[in-house]
This record gives sequence, C-alpha cells and structure tokens, in this order.
Amino acid sequence: EGAPPPSPPPVVYFRYTDDTLRSLIKRLRERTEILREKAIDPYATSPEITPPVTPILKKEDYIRKKEEERIAKEEADKKKAEEAAKKAEEKKKKDEEKRLEAEKKAEEERLAEEARKKAKILPDISCSCFDVLFRPIEVKMDTILGNTIDPFTDRRYIGWLAVVAVAFNYNVWFCTARLAFPYHNETVNPFWIVCDVLTDIVTVIDIMVWQPRLQFVKAGDIIKDGAETKVHYRKSPRFKIDIISILPFDLLCLHFEFSSIYRINRFIRVDSFFEFSDRLESIMAKAYIWRVARTTGYLLFVLHLNACVYFVASVHQGLATTTWVYDGKGTAYLRCYYYAVRSLINIGGLPEPVTTFEITFQMLNFFIGVFVFSSLIGQMRDVIGAATAGETYFRASMDGCVAYMNTYMIPKHIQNRIRTWYNYTWAAQGMLDESELLDKMPLVMRTAIAVDVNLATFQKIALFQGCDQQMLVDMLLRLKSIIYLPGDFVVKKGDIGKEMYIIKSGAVQVVGGPDNSIVFVTLKAGCVFGEISLLQSAKDGGNRRTANVKAHGFANLFVLEKKDLFDILIHYPESQKVLARKGRKLIKAKGPAAAKTNEEKQKGLTLFGQKPPTPKLLKAFGNLRKGGFMDRLKVKS
Repeated sequence: EGAPPPSPPPVVYFRYTDDTLRSLIKRLRERTEILREKAIDPYATSPEITPPVTPILKKEDYIRKKEEERIAKEEADKKKAEEAAKKAEEKKKKDEEKRLEAEKKAEEERLAEEARKKAKILPDISCSCFDVLFRPIEVKMDTILGNTIDPFTDRRYIGWLAVVAVAFNYNVWFCTARLAFPYHNETVNPFWIVCDVLTDIVTVIDIMVWQPRLQFVKAGDIIKDGAETKVHYRKSPRFKIDIISILPFDLLCLHFEFSSIYRINRFIRVDSFFEFSDRLESIMAKAYIWRVARTTGYLLFVLHLNACVYFVASVHQGLATTTWVYDGKGTAYLRCYYYAVRSLINIGGLPEPVTTFEITFQMLNFFIGVFVFSSLIGQMRDVIGAATAGETYFRASMDGCVAYMNTYMIPKHIQNRIRTWYNYTWAAQGMLDESELLDKMPLVMRTAIAVDVNLATFQKIALFQGCDQQMLVDMLLRLKSIIYLPGDFVVKKGDIGKEMYIIKSGAVQVVGGPDNSIVFVTLKAGCVFGEISLLQSAKDGGNRRTANVKAHGFANLFVLEKKDLFDILIHYPESQKVLARKGRKLIKAKGPAAAKTNEEKQKGLTLFGQKPPTPKLLKAFGNLRKGGFMDRLKVKS
C-alpha cells in the first residue's frame, strides 16, 4: 500500500514522428559504432557495400573488347613462354658447360691422383684376402656396432679410444723402461709377453673393426656407407701407419735376445692418443681437468725418459765408479727418477760430475730442463688461465661494482642485494650475461637452443596462437634473460608496460592490498604475464600495469620488449592483423566494464551534445494529461 505508483508512460503526440526519430537514432548509433571500430582497427572490413559494376557498353562493343583482351592475353602468354624457353635453353647450355668442365676437372684430378700414387713411397695396400677371411666377423660386428660410427658423438668409440690410449701408453712407458733397466729375465719375461700380446690384440681390433667404420665428410656430405668408409680408411695415410706399427718384429726374439727394442714401431701410433684426448675434451663438462692431467703426464714422461737415459749413462760409465753415476743400491728406477727430478727442475744439491762425459751430460740435462719445464709451465699457466677466465671476469666485474658503490656511498642494504645478485647469477648460470655466449654462435645454433627452451611455452600463449611459426622463432631470438632477487618487484601497478615476461625458473606472485600482503595468484616456471601491454597504446594510459608482480624467491625471467615485437611484425603483416584483433578482444575482456561504459557515454555526449531542457508549455500539457490540474479544480470547487 505504501509503494509509489508506477511512472506513467512517455507522452507521444505523433506516433509516426516518434518511430521515425527512434529508427534514425538507432541507425546513427550503429553507424557510429561501426566507424569507431574501423578507426580502432585499420584492418577491419569497410561497412560500405561495393555496388555492382554497371555495363556502359553495347553488347557488340563489349564482345569486341573482350575479344581484343583475349588476343592480347594470348600474345602476352606466348611472349612469356618464348622468354621462358629461351632462358631454359641458356640454362641448359650453361649446365652443359659446367658438366663438361667438371668432367675435365675430375679427369685431371684422377690423372694427378694416379701420378701421386706412382710417386708415393708407401703404395696402397690390398686387403682382399683379409676381407674374405674376416667377413664373418665383420657381419657379426655390424649387428653390434652398426654399419658406421660417428667418431665425434658416439660414446662407444670414445670408450674404445680410452682402451687404445692405455695400450699406447703401455708401449711408450714400459718398453723404454725395459729397454734401459734390467727388467728381462726368465721369471718376468712370460708376463711381458702376455702384456705385449694383449696390447697388439687391441691394435688389431682397432684396425680391423673400429677404424673402417668411422664416418667422414666428403664435399660437405657425411658419408655413412660402410663400404665407402672402409675404402676411405684403407686409402688414408693412417692405415699405412697402423700397418707399420703392428708389424711383428717381436718374432726376431726367437733368433736373437729377448728385448723390447723390437717394439719401437708401436710408438708411431701416437695419433690415437691425441685423438682420444680431443674426443674426451669435447664431451667433458670441465675439460680443463683433463688438460691439466695431460700436461702433468707430459712432465712425468719427460722425467721418465731422463731417468732411463741416466741409468744407461751410468752403466756406460760403470756403476759406482764415480760419485756422479748411479751406485747400484736400492731400486734402480726410483733412484734414477729422483735424480731426473732434481736435475731437470734444477733443484741443485747433485753430486759433481767428474769426467768429461758426465759434465757434458749434466750440461745437456740443465739446458733441456730449462727449455722443457719453461714450456710445460707456460702450457700449464695457459690451461689454468683458460679454466678460470670466466671466474676472473666475474670477480673483476664484482670488484668494480663494489668500488663504484663505495665511492658514491651506496647504502649497505643495497650493496648486499647487489652482491647477492652477482653471486646467485654466477652460481646459477656460470656467467653474468648469457647473451654474450649465444652471440658467438651461428644463427642456426641460437635458433635451435631458443626453440628447444621456449617454443612450446610461446605456442601456449593465447595471444600468439594462430600466428606464423617463423615469427614466433624470431621472437624467441629477441628474448633477454633477467634474474630477480626475492622480493624484487617485476612490475608495479601504474607503470608503463613495455615488456612481456616468461618465467624460466622460480616463481612470481601477483600481490595487492594496502601493503601488498595479499597474494592473488602464484605463477611458476612456464607461465607468461604482461603480454597485453605489448599491443596496448599509450593513448589515454592504455598500457599502464594493472597489478603488482614481485619475485617469490630467486626468479629467472625471459623478457620481450615492445620495440623488438614491432620490429618483427613489420615482416609478418598477416600475423600483425591477427595480433591486433586478438589483442583488442583480450583488452575488452580484461578491461573494467564501468570505465568502458563511462567512456562510451562521454563519446555519445560528444557526438549528440547535451539533452536540451523540456519547454514549460509542454510540461504544462503533460501535467494536464496526468490529471493534476483537473484535480485541483475539483478540490477548489
């Protein structure tokens, strides 16, 4: 009963005029919306309908015109076909000339190769009989090792090279020791024979099984055919060196005295040791460890050779004949090695040489020691310097930054955060700026790394779905890695948005509230935020950040700047249209509705102006229609 009466319907004096005005206003509003859409999106379709072409020619003139166009088109096609045929003929002639030139060059190379073969000291060795003999073994090994082997990446081959390197080191260390020291007798000779046979078996297996299977590069192509790899190895100088190194001169011991002098030819397989060293360095995470060990091995081997030579010189002079020579007491090898260490390193305290031979030997020892050890120490310095170059650069950068902060009296808590950033960045990625390393790689390598790390994440971003895949790859190459400390704000509400962020590792939190204590959501590795800011315009503050995002712990983020995106979109106009359309939809979906309504109201007022006030006469008639005036008359009467 206390509710107010419903409002009366609007006054309509002329129904037709009212309907016409309402229809006109509706059409104007629709047209205004379409034109506003067109102004925002330059790629939108025009609302105007293209009128059909009105023929202005008579039928005979129209037919004649079409016939002339057809004839002109046929002549143009005929001319184009003649030009194409002419170009094809010229190309055929050039190809024929190139083919003849290539055949002539190949013939010259063949003749030169035959001449070289005739002039070679070591002719090609035919192994047909061995191929027939070892054919069953080769077939069996094909099922185990495969038809061919990649010498750079196959870990099985690198493991086998380690066995070959051990066999080579056995020969160069023990054969020289057996040659100088009296280590041959009836008791130990059988053990030496067994070890020699085992090392020779390793060499034979390497020659017959592994080396013929190694892939090689020919004219830029990787040859993976087993027959071609075998022929390539058989024609290489390495095969001839391997055959010479395995010749069984040891059989001369059956006629002469047992000695290791007949195994000197095993030393020429030194390339196998260097190949093992190179392959091992290529797969080690810290290759400098092997380089230091190898350089130390060179030093020990030089001392070993000097110990052997000193013992031979002592035997030549006569054991214990003077104070300088070895006196024959104790372990001969250990005492001679001790002399070599003190002599070559120039420690001093050695007995004085007496004879001219001893003086000459000692002088040569000093000269060789100075030269060899200065070379080895320089090499060791280079190895250690290369191993610690990155850390040295890190320390120098950090020291320079600390000196700068102390000069300008930066607060201690800021200095501590900067030191923490330096230490964590170095511990996490081993460098301060990983882009310096990637810039040294060829483009195809950088692209492969970027695609492997981030392409799957980019493809999940709704804004970039449907865009050209190559455009996404170009965007990946523009990413920059930045590390944020715990509590650092990545973006703040109200900041100008010029970047998009991809979380590489760690987590960030979207926070709010009076003191940013409320956590709305936590984003972890693989998540993306800030992508809308890449497409928003700075007009009317459209690219302002709408939330606070801070790092939760240490966070490593990839950053894509708006400038880099626009540079890429120049080359992909279709993707630019897709991004413009999707970005507009996402902005509408995420934008505040109230602000949008107010904006539309303001634009409407700008277009039509303020509503004028109702005239007093019309108000009076309205009041009469409502009955207010007649009621007053009844009351007065």
